[in-house]
Amino acid sequence: MATSSVSKGCFVFRPNFKKRKISVPLEDYFNKGKNESEDSKLRFETYQLMWQQMKSEIERLQEQLNKNLFDNLIEFLHKSHSNYKKNSKDWGCQIKTREIPTAAIVLGVNVTDHDLTFRSLTEALQHNVTPYVVSLQAKDCPDVKHILQKMVSQLMNWCADKESREGGSIQVTQKKSHCSMDFLTSWYMNVTQKSELKVPRKKRTLSSQWQSPPVVLILKDMESFTTKVLQDFIIIVSQHLHEFPLVLIFGIATSPIIIHRLLPHAVSSLLCIELFQSLSCKEHLTTILNKLLLTTQFPFKLSEKVLQILTNIFLYHDFSIQNFIKGLQLSLLEHFYSQPLSVLCCNLPEAKRRINLLSDNQCENIRRLPSFRRHVEMQATEKQVALLTGERFLKEETQLLLENLHVYHTNYFLVLRCLHKFTSSLPKYPLGRQIRELYCTCLEKNIWESEEYASALQLLRMLAKDELMTILEKCSEVFNLSSEKHLDSTAKRIEEFLAQFQSLDADAKEEEDSSGSQSKGLQRTDLYHLQKSLLEMKELRRTSKKQTKFEVLREKVVNFIDSLVREHLVPPETQPLHEVVYFSAAHVLREHLNAAPRIALHTALNNPYYYLKNEALKTEEGCIPNVAPDICIAYKLHLECSRLINLVDWSEAFATVVTAAEQMDVNSVTSEERNEIIHARFIRAVSELELLGFIKPTKQKTDHVARLTWGGC
Repeated sequence: MATSSVSKGCFVFRPNFKKRKISVPLEDYFNKGKNESEDSKLRFETYQLMWQQMKSEIERLQEQLNKNLFDNLIEFLHKSHSNYKKNSKDWGCQIKTREIPTAAIVLGVNVTDHDLTFRSLTEALQHNVTPYVVSLQAKDCPDVKHILQKMVSQLMNWCADKESREGGSIQVTQKKSHCSMDFLTSWYMNVTQKSELKVPRKKRTLSSQWQSPPVVLILKDMESFTTKVLQDFIIIVSQHLHEFPLVLIFGIATSPIIIHRLLPHAVSSLLCIELFQSLSCKEHLTTILNKLLLTTQFPFKLSEKVLQILTNIFLYHDFSIQNFIKGLQLSLLEHFYSQPLSVLCCNLPEAKRRINLLSDNQCENIRRLPSFRRHVEMQATEKQVALLTGERFLKEETQLLLENLHVYHTNYFLVLRCLHKFTSSLPKYPLGRQIRELYCTCLEKNIWESEEYASALQLLRMLAKDELMTILEKCSEVFNLSSEKHLDSTAKRIEEFLAQFQSLDADAKEEEDSSGSQSKGLQRTDLYHLQKSLLEMKELRRTSKKQTKFEVLREKVVNFIDSLVREHLVPPETQPLHEVVYFSAAHVLREHLNAAPRIALHTALNNPYYYLKNEALKTEEGCIPNVAPDICIAYKLHLECSRLINLVDWSEAFATVVTAAEQMDVNSVTSEERNEIIHARFIRAVSELELLGFIKPTKQKTDHVARLTWGGC
């Protein structure tokens, strides 16, 4: 295959067997050179324990979220398998029924999460439906032959694993040229007959689901398969369906319409398609945030900017839950790595125990915290001296502050959920529709100072009685489900409001009855007096408008919620020792997750000292150090050229810079050999720049290359 590269070459690197990999304990990475902390190992162990707990909770949540989808799929497969059993013995049905049972799963555009979903689905199918499950991707199946080869390979490997577990042996070698539907059919008949013979007759009723089990083929990325390949495979399989019970599962990222776009009617009519919809990735994210961050189960928390970065990457880049979880793990790791006092980021009893074991250096770290310094400034003079000089008094105060921080988080999340119940159904959603939006706003500032909060209160003052009672019932459930008892008085007050609204219903019925009796009396009067009384009532309402009992009670409810918000939803920055549990280094997270390769490459090539830390590379701005790597010299020289670069001039300039650093013995190396070495180094540097995308060959001039970088003369 032809190439237009500036240089061509073949390089051989011999492996160096003398080098040995030096294993370094992972906790040693928490030591920062000279500023080693005696708690580095404990911080690392705390991080590992907390992440394992969070990871197990995430896996449990994902299993619950996918349970409904997997149960529906298993029910569909059982139903299609039972139909195959009924029709397999009827020859007339064998001819008529050539429709392949097909499950189309719409998983969404978060393609990076699909592998985990299909892995869990495969395990569920193997435990509940059939042991024969095959997963294929479009990149591995360019034609029908490769599809059959992959099916045979995975099925044979499964049989080999089963035989090895049972202590037997099986021949799994099969020539690729022999992979066909006839071979798969004969293999299936042999395997099912062997399995039926091994099962005793008395136990066959218990294992009926394993008798003649279907073969499930999962096409993970159905949109990526070639249309002709998919059509031919479906037609071939439909001809052998009465002997080889196949069930197809299509993984769809976009829309089910893609099935009819890829397959004509003659082929799609061979499929008995049933549609399944997975849970929305946004709902998935909301569930994870509720269980991991909006709870006191895990003491680790994120600041507003860090949470905003993670959610923005999710919403505007990939919709990937797995990437969000990786970002959360990175935040947890960076917090325990960079914050020495993160050793106290654990459950409250353990944190109190560790406070008593803090060293003098860690006590000084507590005194240096900005939030603790603000707390000290608010105390009396005698207490300030005791906190700044006495270790025992400092530890006692730290235990009290951590306990107050735990109580703060408990009340914070309860009131946050309660406020979300009130504002999530308002028109135009002034405080956001999702709880994460409301949470970010509360983390950033005092929410009651915002215009959105004022407009939300105005809308709450216009709610109807039924709507207000429904919201209060939801808030009551939030407080009742909580195991904490810090806001019992609040829960009782909400129940009192509900009782008062219910009493209003009884009063309203009495008023209706009385108004009905009055209307009967008014009917006896003449029309003149009736109109006169109506005009007097309207005039009375205009002059002195009096609030009804419902309006007064509604105003009390809104004021009560407003007082809760102002008391408990203060930002975390106001709490002493919040730095212990909150990760706020958003710039560090942005550097790791929001990659900027263009800036990194330009920095490395333009200023190699930034990465190499070699004092010889320190130069004034605009100068080209002659001891810099060859690619850096070539890169700086090419910045001085126009759009087209003459290779000869470029090479001469490179040789001029390089020879200034050469300290070769003139007698040992001739000038010709020296020029050849410099020329080879230049060609390698140019090839590396071409590989990085800074230049490219051009047809305008044979001895020139085109510059692709920004700027220029």
